[in-house]
Formats: sequence, C-alpha cells, structure tokens
Amino acid sequence: MPIQCINVTKKYGNQTVLNDITVSFEDRKIHGLVGRNGSGKTMLMKCICGYVHPDHGQILVNDQKIGSDIEFPPHMGLMLETPGFLPQFSGRFNLSMLYAIRNKPDSKVITNAMKSVGLDPDSRKKVGHYSLGMRQRLGIAQALMESPDLLILDEPFNGLDEAGVHDIRSLLMSLRDEGKTIILSSHYAQDIDMLCDTVHEMKSGIIQEK
Repeated sequence: MPIQCINVTKKYGNQTVLNDITVSFEDRKIHGLVGRNGSGKTMLMKCICGYVHPDHGQILVNDQKIGSDIEFPPHMGLMLETPGFLPQFSGRFNLSMLYAIRNKPDSKVITNAMKSVGLDPDSRKKVGHYSLGMRQRLGIAQALMESPDLLILDEPFNGLDEAGVHDIRSLLMSLRDEGKTIILSSHYAQDIDMLCDTVHEMKSGIIQEK
C-alpha cells in the first residue's frame, strides 16, 4: 500500500504546521517519523488517515487521493495520540464494542489481538485501573484487531517498560514480514532506528530523511 505525500501544507492561523512536505512510504516496510512535540509528526499522520485535509498538496494511497477519491485509506488500523477507552469496563469489553461497530462479534479476534500485545484476554481488570503501558498495549491491540494492511501508530512506545518495548518491536517486525505497511512516530530516534526501514526527521513542519 504505497503512500505519497506531495507538497502537503497545513496551516492554523499564522502557524504553518506542515510546510510543503513531499515524501513517499513504500509498502511492506516500517517507516519512522521522529521529532520533538510540535514538529508536525501527528498532523502528518492525521492527514494520511484522512482525519485532516491539507490546505495545499495531496496525499495518495494506492494512487487514490485522500479526501477526493476516497475519504480514508482502506484496511487501515491506527492509534493516534492517547488511546481513549471507557475506564469502567475491561479491556476485552472495550475492544469487543469497538470491533462490533463494523463487524460481527468474534471472540477469537479479540483474544488474539490482546495476546499479540501481551495482555490477558480473560482479565476482568477495568481499563481505568490499567497502567499507562497497559493502555498503550490495548491501543495497539485495537489498531491490529481488524487485520489492517496499513498500520499508523503515534508514539506506540510511550509508557512501555524495556520488556514492553521489546515485545512491541518484535510484533511490528513480524507484521512487516507478513506484508503490512507501518508508519510510526517517536520523540526519540533510538526507539525506532533499529526497527524501521526508513526514518524521517521532522522539524517545524519540515521533513527530511535521516
């Protein structure tokens, strides 16, 4: 699922959040975006997802223009910013409700998604009592549960301990080996240098390949 961003610019008032960005993401690879808060990483991801439309330029997924030919990339899983779940329910119940929005209930799908990120699918622990790392794992499980071809993850390593980072890195590499296309962001280059096939650094809305 190749992705092309061509002269993408996005402004809010006098602030230029994305500044004439042109970049391509090949399919079947893991692509990293690094940069500080406010560098434009999350906004670029939102534009690729179709959640935000650029003021100028275009984004193509499989030669289809986002916001014109299609509203959202097909077969996409995503986790943007802090995952939002209903705190009074278990992780499994949250995923089951979200999955049922577009699919027939399937307990095996939820079980497999939770196991893949190291969560106990039989736990009745409420999400409100989850640690930050557990919430991150649940957010990644949500992104994965519909077997997307394109996976977009904003700061997936936030809140994870060393073992959690290792687990998620291994999971993402196995997904790439299965043919998935993955775009992920991080504040820290060391989080993704060893994981990604390409790494692009963003500074003040401008992108460059490392």
